[in-house]
Amino acid sequence: MPYPKLDRSQLEVKRLADRKNKVYIEKDHIPVTQSPRNLSGRGLQLINKTVERIKKARQLNRSVMLTFGAHTIKNGMAPTLIALLKEGWVTHLATNGAGIIHDWEFAYQGKSSEDVRENVDLGQFGIWDDTGFYINLALVAGAYEGLGYGESVGKMIHTEGIDIPEISFLYESAKLRMETEPELAAAAIDFAGVINRFTLKPGWMNIPHSFKKYSVQANAYEMKIPFTGHPMFGHDIIYNHPMNHGASIGRTAESDFLAFAKSVSNLEDGVYLSIGSAVMSPMIFEKSLSMSQNLEIQRGSHIDRHYMLVVDLAESDWDWDKDGEPLMDNPAYYLRYCKTFNRMGGEMHYLTADNRDFLLALYQQLQKQD
Repeated sequence: MPYPKLDRSQLEVKRLADRKNKVYIEKDHIPVTQSPRNLSGRGLQLINKTVERIKKARQLNRSVMLTFGAHTIKNGMAPTLIALLKEGWVTHLATNGAGIIHDWEFAYQGKSSEDVRENVDLGQFGIWDDTGFYINLALVAGAYEGLGYGESVGKMIHTEGIDIPEISFLYESAKLRMETEPELAAAAIDFAGVINRFTLKPGWMNIPHSFKKYSVQANAYEMKIPFTGHPMFGHDIIYNHPMNHGASIGRTAESDFLAFAKSVSNLEDGVYLSIGSAVMSPMIFEKSLSMSQNLEIQRGSHIDRHYMLVVDLAESDWDWDKDGEPLMDNPAYYLRYCKTFNRMGGEMHYLTADNRDFLLALYQQLQKQD
């Protein structure tokens, strides 16, 4: 017998417009010209080394991947991330579910970041209609179209809407795809179920995004550069909303994981930057690299010349590239993400820095040396 489950349809879901926010993108975004403030001499040397590796990777048409936690978006770094994309320095962006949400809320209403302590106490944290409704619906529509997680949301922002098909059309589509594309057939039936449950009108659902110029995923979608989302079930506020649909999240997240792995497979002489992501980035990277090595070994080759730079706020003077993995009595051993990346072969460095200072310095050095 299934476990008893909480009924989300009974929740009192409030309008996003009624939520107090702490970050306003027009006021709080950081321009690409702002000077980085707190980088050490060693940090600047490491950034210059990284710039050289990025330039080499782009000359060789190799991957330059930038994976980051949600605070990179919350900290107003969208202009720098977008500039790195537009100028061709980065070939793949990846973030967690919260990074997707903050980027969307900034694009939609120009503000994000609620008071967690206050709103949990009020029974209201994450229970907001617009965020839960639109992002979940974008994922349901994206799953039907065969899109990834970040691509689905990026498309909604860029086009400022979602196309809602007729239910009869979706059922017919499911019949036609059942034998050749069973996953997409199931996604069509799921989409029909959501349309029916929420009585959505067929046709174009207009969803204005007045601040979409600040959306990293919308810009990536427009430029056809992968921006992948890597959620963990139950971690994000969209799971609180009755529109939340597990199968659609699974389909779009799986698509993005495989797109991420494809970029990792092109990392020989490439660059992988992991910024403020202690769990998501190292975990998906190690599985992706293992699959990529498996395929390379079958071809008689191996990925060995990849360059990895991990950036976070935790202090560490350990030289991971020179000294390898520290002993268990050294505090550096417990920087789990460093330990993971150090086990991935290639060349790996760790930099203690604020993501704002690092990204600004990286972009400005790329411009100087171009």
